[in-house]
Amino acid sequence: MDIPRPERKRRRRIKQVTIGAGITLALVAVTVVLARLEPAAPSVARASVWVDTVREGEMLRQVRGPGVLVPREIRWIPAQTDGRVERVVVRAGAKVERDTVLAELSNPDLMQQTEEARFAVEAAEAELTEMELQLRSQQLDQRAALALARAEYESARLQAEAEKALVEEGIVAMITYQRSELLTEQQRIRVEIEEERLAQFAASMEAQIASQRARVEQARNVYQRRLDQVESLQVRAGMPGVLQEVLVEEGQRVSLGANIARIARPEELMAELQIAETQARDVQLEQRVDVDTRNGVVEGSVIRIDPAVRAGTVQVDVELTGKLPRGARPDLSVDGTIEIERLPRVVYTGRPVYGQPNSTISLFKLVEGGRYAVRVPVQIGRTSVNAVEVEQGLVPGDQVILSDTSAWDDYDRIRLD
Repeated sequence: MDIPRPERKRRRRIKQVTIGAGITLALVAVTVVLARLEPAAPSVARASVWVDTVREGEMLRQVRGPGVLVPREIRWIPAQTDGRVERVVVRAGAKVERDTVLAELSNPDLMQQTEEARFAVEAAEAELTEMELQLRSQQLDQRAALALARAEYESARLQAEAEKALVEEGIVAMITYQRSELLTEQQRIRVEIEEERLAQFAASMEAQIASQRARVEQARNVYQRRLDQVESLQVRAGMPGVLQEVLVEEGQRVSLGANIARIARPEELMAELQIAETQARDVQLEQRVDVDTRNGVVEGSVIRIDPAVRAGTVQVDVELTGKLPRGARPDLSVDGTIEIERLPRVVYTGRPVYGQPNSTISLFKLVEGGRYAVRVPVQIGRTSVNAVEVEQGLVPGDQVILSDTSAWDDYDRIRLD
C-alpha cells in the first residue's frame, strides 16, 4: 500500500515557487537593461544625403525669386469711338509700324453725324458771310450819315461867317446871324454824335463778327472731331513694335475707350521678380541682379520696389543692363538673384532645407571619420540663397548634412553607409 509523504509535496511546491520567482526576476532585469539601451542607429545611404563642409571666409548674401520679362514700354490701343468690328487685319505676334492698320470698324451713325457736322459748318460760314455784308452795309450808311452831317455843318458855318460880315455893314439883321450861329452849333454837335455812333458801331460790328466766327470755329471743331472719329475707325498701331494681343473679333461691338490691342517693344525688356516678403526687407535700389533666362544670364539692377505685399511676395522691377540672349521675349519666365551684401570673414555653410535667419536649428554633424552623424544644435545668423552664417555650434572643417532629415527626428545618431 502507498504511504503518503507530505514533506515531499511541500519541497516540490517550494522548488516551483523558487523557479518562478527566478524567471520573473530575470525577465525584469532584462526589461530594465533593454529600456536603458539606446535605440540602434538607423542606416542611411551616404549618396542619398547632401553633405557640406563648414567654411570660413567671404559669404555673399543673395535673395532669389521667380519672375517674368515684360516690355518697358507697353501701349494699349483703345477705341476712339463706338463701332462694330468689320475685320481684324493683324494678329498677335506680328511686327507693326506706326501707321499699320490693326482692325477696321464701322459706325453708320457716325457717318451721318459727320455729314450733319459738315452742313453745320457750311451754314455757319454762310451766316458769317451774310452778317459781314449786312454790317458792312450798315457801316457804310453810318459813314454816309456822318459825311452828310459834316457837309451840313460846313454849310452852316460858312453861312454864319458870311452873315457876320453883312451884319457889320447893316445888310443882314442881327437875329438872322444869331440863328445861323445856332444852326452851326447844332450841326457841329450832330457831327460829333455821328462820329461817336460810327465808332460804337465799328466796335459792335467787330464783336458780332467775332461771335459768329467763334460759332463757325466751334462747328469746324465738331466737324473735325467727327472726321477724326471716322479716321479712327481704321484702328492704327500708333507706335512701332510687336502686337502682343488683340482683344476683339469680327462682328463684335466695341464702345468708346475699350481696349482693342496691346503693343510692346520687344527689344526693350525688364524683369519683374516676386521676392518673398521675409527676404524683401533687405532689397535696395540699384543692387546688382543676375537674371537667368534659361538661355543665358543677364545682368541688371533694381529700379523699383513695390511698397505693397501681394500673396506673400513683393514685386521688384529690374532694369536689364546686359545683352539679352536669343529667344528673350515678353512673358518669358525667369529667375532673378539679387546681391544684398558681401560678408567678410564669417563662418558659413550651405543652406539647410529648414532654417530661418537668426534662429537655432539642429543638424547632423559627421563624426568617426564620416561613418556616423550626430545631432547638434546650431545657431545661424544671416542667410543667403545657398548659404547661412554659423554663429555657434560648428567650426570650420565640420561636415554637416543639409538635406531633409525629418525622417530621423526620433534619432540623435545615424549611420552612413
